[in-house]
Amino acid sequence: MPEISGFSAFLIGLAGGVHCVGMCGGIVTALRAATPDQKNAFPFTLSYNFGRITSYTLAGALAGGLGQLTTAVLPYAAIGLSLFSAIMLACLALYLGQWWQGLRHLEQAGGKLWRHIQPLSVRFIPFKTPWHALPYGFIWGWLPCGLVYSTLTWSLTAGTALDGAMLMLCFGLGTLPTLLAASLGASYLVMAFKHPKFRQVIALSLFIYAFFLIYRIMGSISAL
Repeated sequence: MPEISGFSAFLIGLAGGVHCVGMCGGIVTALRAATPDQKNAFPFTLSYNFGRITSYTLAGALAGGLGQLTTAVLPYAAIGLSLFSAIMLACLALYLGQWWQGLRHLEQAGGKLWRHIQPLSVRFIPFKTPWHALPYGFIWGWLPCGLVYSTLTWSLTAGTALDGAMLMLCFGLGTLPTLLAASLGASYLVMAFKHPKFRQVIALSLFIYAFFLIYRIMGSISAL
């Protein structure tokens, strides 16, 4: 049983929207530029985000399958993976609160692979139809992101590939409101998400939740 539920993953995605706006703000601008003039941008934006969330779901399935294989081979791997995931959640909280930027090293490592993937997206722009935004979003879903990497570790503890996929699907849906707001020009909402105090509250809440999970996992280890 994973230590984090689909609803929790959704809330993490929602909370992480403050980071998504910063990371994906440039992508939102590029998305508008790739959309045909005098056409409703919403279907293109929705298709892009559907592709992005699909990539998260696929990554969750791969991580869930890997975790299932690992726990089948190693007796105590499930506890170890859960502890690792809780620590990563704490790191994410510190990262979102801008108290510690260690996750940038993960993003930099992922950037080496991203340099080979990103050029594939160019062939889909400018968009002729909303369907062209779908693969564009799928490719950009692999953009190196500490928020995604941290949440993805929970898919390792999900138990199966399907459960891992569902966990990341919930996370992806949680990131959707903020990115849609940014794409549709809801600047007042975006500025609210970017407010330092809002970020601090979200980060502190995630850190407390991570500490609670670590405490519970350590309790289960001591009971062995």
